[in-house]
Amino acid sequence: MKPNKLFPFVLFIGVLVLGSLSCNLSATTANITNAHMASDKDDTQQTTAYAVDAPAFYCYFDLNNASDSTVVKGTWTLVSAEGYESNSEIDSAEITGGSNTYYFSLDRSGDSWPVGKYKIDLYIDGKMVQTVEFEVQ
Repeated sequence: MKPNKLFPFVLFIGVLVLGSLSCNLSATTANITNAHMASDKDDTQQTTAYAVDAPAFYCYFDLNNASDSTVVKGTWTLVSAEGYESNSEIDSAEITGGSNTYYFSLDRSGDSWPVGKYKIDLYIDGKMVQTVEFEVQ
């Protein structure tokens, strides 16, 4: 290839590389601490086990170093329970906000929770940062 015909090709590749790099530079300093399950909406008692008739699950956490546009997602999963498919997503929710204490809750929709293992995965701006495990006994 002649040098004068090679220049547009090299320029095009350079623009593609710079464009893809600029899309991946969205780093955040936001982080989650003190993530835990609570027995009630007021976070009066931490727990890792719920009764089958518990009205809801509550996952509290502190969001730190976060801008007001930080998105935290919580995904509830039934990890294992007899008679149910393993690792079944139950529900998910998102919160947008800055540094503060937040919680996700999952209300019981049926007569009782299946006995088994559960978890909630916490994501900051699309990146999974923490898993909180708990069980129903």
